[in-house]
Amino acid sequence: MSHDSTAAPEAGVRKLSGRRRKEIVAVLLFSGGPIFESSIPLSVFGIDRQDAGVPRYRLLVCGGEDGPLRTTGGLELSAPHGLEAISRAGTVVVPAWRSITSPPPDEALDALRRAHEEGARIVGLCTGAFVLAAAGLLDGRPATTHWMYAPTLAKRYPSVHVDPRELFVDDGDVLTSAGTAAGIDLCLHIVRTDHGNEAAGALARRLVVPPRRSGGQERYLDRSLPEEIGADPLAEVVAWALEHLHEQFDVETLAARAYMSRRTFDRRFRSLTGSAPLQWLITQRVLQAQRLLETSDYSVDEVAGRCGFRSPVALRGHFRRQLGSSPAAYRAAYRARRPQAERPQDVDGGPGGPGGGMPGHTGHPGQAPAALHPEHPVPLQSRRTAAASAVGSSPALSASAASDNGRESYISARASLPGQRSAT
Repeated sequence: MSHDSTAAPEAGVRKLSGRRRKEIVAVLLFSGGPIFESSIPLSVFGIDRQDAGVPRYRLLVCGGEDGPLRTTGGLELSAPHGLEAISRAGTVVVPAWRSITSPPPDEALDALRRAHEEGARIVGLCTGAFVLAAAGLLDGRPATTHWMYAPTLAKRYPSVHVDPRELFVDDGDVLTSAGTAAGIDLCLHIVRTDHGNEAAGALARRLVVPPRRSGGQERYLDRSLPEEIGADPLAEVVAWALEHLHEQFDVETLAARAYMSRRTFDRRFRSLTGSAPLQWLITQRVLQAQRLLETSDYSVDEVAGRCGFRSPVALRGHFRRQLGSSPAAYRAAYRARRPQAERPQDVDGGPGGPGGGMPGHTGHPGQAPAALHPEHPVPLQSRRTAAASAVGSSPALSASAASDNGRESYISARASLPGQRSAT
């Protein structure tokens, strides 16, 4: 699922300044950026496909810093334009940023702020959201990024409303997307917004991709990440929760185990994960249900009980909301893709066995496993390792003082834009 603001009032979007042109798209590249993400806007907006009914954009490829720009595989790129060319663009795309631990160049951040002030549409694909956040363009707004980096974005920029479930978020004049393929989704959405469904559909056919994907990042989310979170006091609580998903407990139980009030626990948990603890717990239970549907022959009612849901009705509701399918339909579709020999034969009822608490995941073509956090199951290793896998690493990061000062001054000076979203 994605969110957009196509129904938002016109007052929520700045008027494009006279020197900027709506049809001009500037793509801002940096050294160290991955070539695939960088190539997405170049392919969508830089190729003339008028013969297929796709209106033409004018593409300006701009270097966000001095070249040559090194990218994947040791390739070196030379951008034909510098930051000054951004002043002509009605849309500015930042396809990726080389590192979530380092601040973007001040000159590039200033150029993005000016573009936004002059009414340009600003787009961040994948880790490009970190550049937009560093410029202050996401403060008070909904945004997304690759699920793996969402907790870090939420922790480093607490005023950004990070939603790791969305493929993309359209907040009017600022748009962000999740990982690689979601960049294509957002670029198609931009074409659809500018020129309608027919043009977006024609472009999708040329790219051999669906014109509009349903669902969000839940089915791709993973938490097999570094263990730095293991030093946090909540690590033990998270590990305990993962080991006892087959039991019925609530967030108050977790807060009590952490020796915190519910309010303090909620705040602390959100700062670490970018997610509310209740949503995290529900998503982990849905993930567990998904695994059992894939790896066991338990009935849906039995799966609900083994995942801590109070009733099969609760499982069905949450499962459909997160994965867009009923548990029975999901199992049928999953098994239809797998060879007969790979289907489950015997069921071990123990909580740590194939039908219990943390079964091993068996992959299948075309469908990544779901959840707020593993694409692959979290093995029952040490409690801290499980906690690290479930929550992910969100190290405290800070930009340079000059970058922070520039961002703060921009935030205080810019007018408030009421972001409004509606589901597509």
